Amino acid sequence: MADGTVYDIAILGGGPAGYTAAIRAGQYGLKVALIEATDKLGGTCLHWGCIPTKALLFNAELWEHIQHAAEFGIENLGTPTLNWERVLARKSSITLKHTKGLDFLMKKNKVTVIRGYGRLTGPARDGVHTVTVTNADGVQTVQARNLFLATGSDAKLLPGLKPDDRILTNMEILALTEPPKSLIVIGGGAVGVEFGSIFRSFGAEVTLVEFLPRLVPNEDADVSKELARVFKKRGIDAWTGARVESVERTETGVRVAFTDANGKAQAKEAEKVLVAVGRAPRTADIGLENVGLATDRGYLVVNEWMETAVAGIYALGDIVAGLPQLAHVGAMAGMVAAARVAGHAARPIRRNRIPACTYAEPQIGSAGLTEEAARAAGHEVKVGKFPFAGNSKATILGSHDGFVKIVAEAKYGEILGVHILGPGATEMIAEAVAVMELEATVDDLLFTIHAHPTLAEAMLDGYAAVEGLAINA
Repeated sequence: MADGTVYDIAILGGGPAGYTAAIRAGQYGLKVALIEATDKLGGTCLHWGCIPTKALLFNAELWEHIQHAAEFGIENLGTPTLNWERVLARKSSITLKHTKGLDFLMKKNKVTVIRGYGRLTGPARDGVHTVTVTNADGVQTVQARNLFLATGSDAKLLPGLKPDDRILTNMEILALTEPPKSLIVIGGGAVGVEFGSIFRSFGAEVTLVEFLPRLVPNEDADVSKELARVFKKRGIDAWTGARVESVERTETGVRVAFTDANGKAQAKEAEKVLVAVGRAPRTADIGLENVGLATDRGYLVVNEWMETAVAGIYALGDIVAGLPQLAHVGAMAGMVAAARVAGHAARPIRRNRIPACTYAEPQIGSAGLTEEAARAAGHEVKVGKFPFAGNSKATILGSHDGFVKIVAEAKYGEILGVHILGPGATEMIAEAVAVMELEATVDDLLFTIHAHPTLAEAMLDGYAAVEGLAINA
């Protein structure tokens, strides 16, 4: 039953897009209801994606350092052992801490959290939309002048496969009771290379099978090439241009048959297989047909303010057509939509200003146009490339692989794209986004002081490399 309250905004989904929109709308003084189907806010990102995987990656980094402790003058450690139960417990404690933090933020910003599965019921009446929320206690009706759809996405599986104790998605692999001794990863995008990197650090034999011609195919080609080289050095067996033919359980594990880039049949066996071939929008069974909203392959089409074709209904995050499925993008979309509804100043998301980060070893951070895309768009470009081998802080860290690559417009020197592979890449890319937002040029940046010794100093050498003026190379 409806309680008579008409909210300014009702939000379906408590992941990064939904909870960020709720907080920002609450800060603007709007009356907000956040509808979440599970018993925890945070969505896939907090519980099965960004946060737990990065916790494991940090553990993996520590484990790698311990293996090479003698190189840093730390001796007599004995034989280190990996307590996987403690690794998982730390991961869980991190997600719990931030789940509690979200609960606090909802109260602080006067957001009403409603537990249950939300469905749109039909067209708005007198400008008011209605959502039914089903939970163990029955069905509740929520009314709002605006609806934000932020229902997230699910991991895709290859046809005919279902997840189990050996065939894994990002969810099952995070719940393993022990790390596998061998792992096949189907998919060489960000998720695939991150998990491959994690379990290689923990000693697993790792095979990557990617359908497209190169690893991390959305990145600059130079990044893909160098990552492949480093992964080979780390002992990761990567196959690109490979088509998976079958995935079958064996007595002790899983067998993956595939055709390689030369058309030759190949097969690999491992204890586990991770399917990391992308994510599908979660838009079925939320009542879109009741309000006349059609999807494009499951995605919702929006305008620059995240508005759908139906007045008062907005879409955020992983369900938006053409928007990268990244938590920080969904969060910004929520802020843009909340500002729009509240009548506050806002600026649409600039899709060529979105940082992409891959937290493998080595890390990848990128923003803007790749060199290939810049040339294809008709730009005359100049490129600067600076290797971390010339950076003193990278030497201190013992992490020399990778580079900073700057793609600049040739005539005026405007920065069109920045691509970083190496230590600190996922932190340093924020500078690149700020630089491009401000339309800075190479001339501006040649005289922008970066502290020494820092990894960020590699950015200065990268800008200078565009003009052939890098100091440390």
